[in-house]
Amino acid sequence: MSFLRKLFGASPKTDYAALVREGGIIVDVRTPGEYKSGHIKGSINIPLDSIGNHLSKLNKDKCIICCCASGMRSGAAKRILKSKGYQEVYNGGSWAGLQNKIN
Repeated sequence: MSFLRKLFGASPKTDYAALVREGGIIVDVRTPGEYKSGHIKGSINIPLDSIGNHLSKLNKDKCIICCCASGMRSGAAKRILKSKGYQEVYNGGSWAGLQNKIN
């Protein structure tokens, strides 16, 4: 299990609710259609396949929590953002699971 956590960047010790309270931004990397069918209130939708074109929407000084349907795309988004110099990036996993963690 720790291999999967390492691979996808999830950690059971991460307090996502605290990160959001402290100004963390939730970035949902699913398609617009998926996002429209349900999402976390206050999250922003930047599909994974276009995240590189929308970096100007994300402040490098803010905590960013990525989410998607299962944690796969959000893990990829985390790796992309880290490679672009974003320091505090988390893979929140599925949007539904993340929503439960922040409420």
